Amino acid sequence: MKILLIEYRDITHPEAGGAELILFEIFSQIVQAGHQVDYLCCQYAGAKPEEIIQGIRVIRRGISQLVFNFTVPIVYFREIKKNKYHIIIEGIDKLPFYMPLFERNTPTLCIIPHLFGKAIFKEVPFIFGAYVYSYELLIPHVYKSSYFSALSKSTEADLIARGLPPEQVRVIYTGLTQADYSAPHTHPLSDHPIVIYLGRIKKYKGVDLGMKAIKKLQEKYPNIEYQIVGSGDYVADLKQLAAELDLDKNVSFLGVKTGAEKTELLQKANVLIYASPKEGWGLSVIEANACGTPVVASNSPGLRESVVDGETGFLTPHGDTDALAEKIDLLLSDPDLYDQMREKAIQWGQSFSWERAAEETLDLIRHAIEVKNEIKVRNGGYE
Repeated sequence: MKILLIEYRDITHPEAGGAELILFEIFSQIVQAGHQVDYLCCQYAGAKPEEIIQGIRVIRRGISQLVFNFTVPIVYFREIKKNKYHIIIEGIDKLPFYMPLFERNTPTLCIIPHLFGKAIFKEVPFIFGAYVYSYELLIPHVYKSSYFSALSKSTEADLIARGLPPEQVRVIYTGLTQADYSAPHTHPLSDHPIVIYLGRIKKYKGVDLGMKAIKKLQEKYPNIEYQIVGSGDYVADLKQLAAELDLDKNVSFLGVKTGAEKTELLQKANVLIYASPKEGWGLSVIEANACGTPVVASNSPGLRESVVDGETGFLTPHGDTDALAEKIDLLLSDPDLYDQMREKAIQWGQSFSWERAAEETLDLIRHAIEVKNEIKVRNGGYE
């Protein structure tokens, strides 16, 4: 099977995040199953125009992510349509590419962590927010015959509420490379508790809410440390906030960490905070759980599924820093509760695999192709 996967960034891009990681993990498994995967994405400084990564042929074109959605159809018709792909897959975690408008004879399948909806206006200036918001409004019309892989039931419900047929939306949870994550046999609480955030540093991610919760705990836990792991355009604002809250000695900005370094940080942390108003799923939550670290998160779409409330962590009303601090304090002050929740977290984290995610994705791909072929037969070779 020949598969064309379209996304803004590949896994090597300096701004790559969870969405790109998920795609590479799933489709590298699909390559191992004997299928061809070409990955069309935006070029970035210093990157090769083409290379093979994890068995996936990465094709980089264009000059800017800002206009890459307009670049894609040009590159498709000029260069790669001739490859006669069996299916086109869009990673929709930014703007959709609207490929069904340009290619009507090849089925399109969309993989969606989450849609921004009105939350986009909290992250970018109004004009750009309106641009993204309007693009999302057209998804049910442009993709009315396409299939969707949603990363959570929250995203599934959002797509259906927007008008997509329920039978065309399937929830496929992410996996985890179990060999990369393990939990220490014991993790006793100490007078130097570590609370961690791991992910992109964006305004909408709610990292500032975690910092405000830490401030509320500072008097009781003067040695508490809030480790912020990742990169993004909100770092300077967070450093300023740390200074304003007199948390300079309690907050550490550690930058991007991968591999063994990331795992070690998660193993040593006592609690992971994820106070975002909306997520596709929350891969960092599962990574932390697999390392034996409970999570305190916002009760928001995506996160309310990756966190099993009261078992692998706690969910709190989004934006309520008092509740966030209260649940962190509960974990740090009750060793028996902490150990119970830690064990549940480990079991939950160990239940996810990329092999399963790839198998379910392949099943959906085959179904989308089969349905498209049936339509073409009924219509004399065209949709």
